[in-house]
Amino acid sequence: MALGREDLYACVAPDDSILELGCGAGRIAIGLYELGYANVLATDYSRPMVTAARILATRLEYRIPFRVCDATRLDFEDNIFEGAIFGFNGLMQIPQAAQRFRALQEIFRVLKSNAYLVFTSHDRDRSAHQDFWLQESQRWAQGDQKLELDDFGDRAESTHHGAHFMHVPTRNEMESVLAQVGFELEASVMRSELGAESSEVREFSDDCRFWVVRKPALESID
Repeated sequence: MALGREDLYACVAPDDSILELGCGAGRIAIGLYELGYANVLATDYSRPMVTAARILATRLEYRIPFRVCDATRLDFEDNIFEGAIFGFNGLMQIPQAAQRFRALQEIFRVLKSNAYLVFTSHDRDRSAHQDFWLQESQRWAQGDQKLELDDFGDRAESTHHGAHFMHVPTRNEMESVLAQVGFELEASVMRSELGAESSEVREFSDDCRFWVVRKPALESID
């Protein structure tokens, strides 16, 4: 199953206002700009990443605004964005379930009625590392999990790039959280089901789940 540009336009029109969270060095924002999306506001918690994104956009002569922003405390009015995106498992890199929940609440708040949020996560049930998760469940049951972990499903590891944190939810866990926030689920599909990727990509990066959710019409929100 391959998604085309018309599928993207069906969710968010090129002139819609889009909020990107966790923009990093601007990979998604730049891609959207090249697809004709001129009203993207790209944000990231990391000031150095925002600086890098600004430098890259300037070199490309792309007029994309970037700003430092905490996803759990968005400095925007209610109901102002017509779409939002939190790519590359960025939401899952926020420690603590309560903080991830807060980020989703904030995104919900700033989205307009019927607006879409697209984000990604890993899927613990579809993980290629089932032996690890079986052992991890045993460690948690015995109270032997890493002290820096807050919730089952958390992973904290040292890499050559520095410390790395990621929460790996199940599909049921994520659907429950989204429902509690108030989002309606439109689509949920694994990246491997969306298109064929090279063996190099598959070896480098674990499969992940794409989520498309919608803030319902205001009159239907209790």
